[in-house]
Amino acid sequence: MAAKARVSLTAVLAAAAWACLSVVAASAFDVPTVAFEEGFSPLFGDGNLVRSSDDRSVRLLLDRRSGSGFISSDYYLHGFFSASIKLPKDYTAGVVVAFYLSNGDVYEKTHDELDFEFLGSRWGGQWRVQTNVYGNGSTSRGREERYLLPFDPTVEAHSYSILWAPTHIIFYVDDTPIREVIRHPDMGGDFPAKPMAVYATIWDGSAWATDGGKYKVNYKYAPFASDFSELAVVGSRADPVLRVPRRDGAAHQDLLALMTADYAVVTPRKRAAMRAFRARQMTYTVCYDAVRYADGLACQAADILQNNINARVCRESYWHNG
Repeated sequence: MAAKARVSLTAVLAAAAWACLSVVAASAFDVPTVAFEEGFSPLFGDGNLVRSSDDRSVRLLLDRRSGSGFISSDYYLHGFFSASIKLPKDYTAGVVVAFYLSNGDVYEKTHDELDFEFLGSRWGGQWRVQTNVYGNGSTSRGREERYLLPFDPTVEAHSYSILWAPTHIIFYVDDTPIREVIRHPDMGGDFPAKPMAVYATIWDGSAWATDGGKYKVNYKYAPFASDFSELAVVGSRADPVLRVPRRDGAAHQDLLALMTADYAVVTPRKRAAMRAFRARQMTYTVCYDAVRYADGLACQAADILQNNINARVCRESYWHNG
């Protein structure tokens, strides 16, 4: 118990720096944000999770002792989930920062998951971001995509958001949709359908995160700090086992509001922005991974249609980024 109560030197220094830190958040949508205490709880890391004095921001630290993370206080059945995130600077090879939805602690072998995973690099601000879509334990079938960011994510915070509706999923960077997954009957259980919690973590991914594990975390550059602010959870709270909303009579109203919100609709302007982002920034999509899926493409027709603009780019860059 004494070890758990002990605050590391890393955390003390981080808390001192927090008072003079000004986080610039790129808020993309007009959604209500919550204080940490209102919507989240610490998950692991003890003193490596540092809350701001106003409880509106959280700093997650990774050092030799531990990474850190937090989890939402509730599970949600569909919704819009967002955070403004500033990533660690300088040498960050092997470091993984994640903002995601999951129910893996309830459904160990059939879990659902929607991920933003940020993969560190040897070159300071050149982080890569990976999106994952898993349903009903479908991780072996893979629905990953990977992109370079058109800005330095270590200079200021940017907004990363996930829209999860019964019919489709949209990943946003600031106000630009970067990926849309439309539910198709052929997907079956591969489309997430069970209530999920919201997570944020920083951890040592040396085994795979940078060039397939070639470059490891170098703790000479620790602590690695990632700042989370503008935390938003808009959705129906749900029982993860019964899979039903917790508030009687509000489910239909909540779902209608979700489906008609601006972040749930991909307008022609948004679609053009998404195509442009994907054409310039995408380095990998599972749809064209002939190494892992030698017997055929891993995507349904709807995915192929959406991704065909990136076929040449992704085939060429897989060997450098896979």
